[in-house]
Amino acid sequence: MSIHLVEDVSDATYVLDRLDITWTPARPWLGHQVSWEMNGHLKEPVDLTRVTCNVVMKFGPVKMLDRDYRLPDLLEGVGASLPGDPRPPAGPWRQTWNLRLPEAVPVAEHRILLRARTGPGRNFFALDIALDFNRRFRPAPPSGRAAPRVLHAQHQG
Repeated sequence: MSIHLVEDVSDATYVLDRLDITWTPARPWLGHQVSWEMNGHLKEPVDLTRVTCNVVMKFGPVKMLDRDYRLPDLLEGVGASLPGDPRPPAGPWRQTWNLRLPEAVPVAEHRILLRARTGPGRNFFALDIALDFNRRFRPAPPSGRAAPRVLHAQHQG
């Protein structure tokens, strides 16, 4: 799998500001773990246990998934949990999730639209993630060349 782009499409109305995302490794393999680190600034306190996420997954032009999750349930589905303070105060915020990518994913280019809202219904963050689950992006044999170690994406606004 190759990650082409993680784009923060949040604007000034969102609670999470100055979002910076790092994936390690930059080219994680299906069925393997990836570390997803988010750094930003919370404009107000947030109860992460009450955050809801709308996940839309498109396979080319076809919508394969459009579902709402509570953030803890979404994380649990990919083998992660909410570490640290589940109710961080306003100010600098850092969260790292160790996710396990599913093994069974159709070979194609996917686009995941992730929109999160706080318990009171305020916009929390908005991400567009473009992924290429292509056969050529399978793990290389031990003698193969290593993939880049880190993908780093910052808000462009």
